[in-house]
Amino acid sequence: MKNPAPALTDKPALEKVITCMEKNIPLETQGACDQKIVFEILTRAAAAGDSVANTCRTMIDAPCGANIHYHLEKYNDMNDLEERINRAIQMRPPPRIVNGKQSIAVDLNLIPYYGIPNHKEEPYIVRSQAKAGTCSFYAYATVYVIRRNKRVTIAIIAVRNDETYVSIITRLPDKISCLNLRITCLYIDRGFFSVPVIRRLKAPDIPFVTPVIIRGKKGGARQLLKGG
Repeated sequence: MKNPAPALTDKPALEKVITCMEKNIPLETQGACDQKIVFEILTRAAAAGDSVANTCRTMIDAPCGANIHYHLEKYNDMNDLEERINRAIQMRPPPRIVNGKQSIAVDLNLIPYYGIPNHKEEPYIVRSQAKAGTCSFYAYATVYVIRRNKRVTIAIIAVRNDETYVSIITRLPDKISCLNLRITCLYIDRGFFSVPVIRRLKAPDIPFVTPVIIRGKKGGARQLLKGG
């Protein structure tokens, strides 16, 4: 029987993740709720796809979820946080990824948001097609390398509700410049499909692939389709 794949919560992996976060994302804490336990709870919650509150309940002598959220709310500079998270992601890239030709993919991710956003949240709440009982979402774009049918995330971009898809694509090179990658092909998901994005990518002659959204009963992209 094969050994199970290592999990992010295995002790050696967890320690490396926490150390990386401590080096790159300073977080003021106090009392029993120190920086290390905050990052451990966040990592465990993310790995399990669970809430912070429930993760706290499953750990021995862990602070409550409200205490964790209290400390996280101290960090309200999203631009600085984005830069620090990307620094952490790019701190230990696989050697075969940097300084070479790579296929890059960009996905747009939407996390359902419920309730009324406060003034800090509001700029990052976007409207989209209804899903999971809401039309409001946190949005972020992930940038990753595709190599041998595996993906390695190399950057995360927070999306503001006043931002266009063109500006997101334009910000992409700066986010991964330190890795010295040469993009052989850029794969973008259907959320980015639009004429302005296509024009932006064609200007610097970047090879790209994207699913085409078919609208209308005739004309446009539909007239290029053949078969079923």
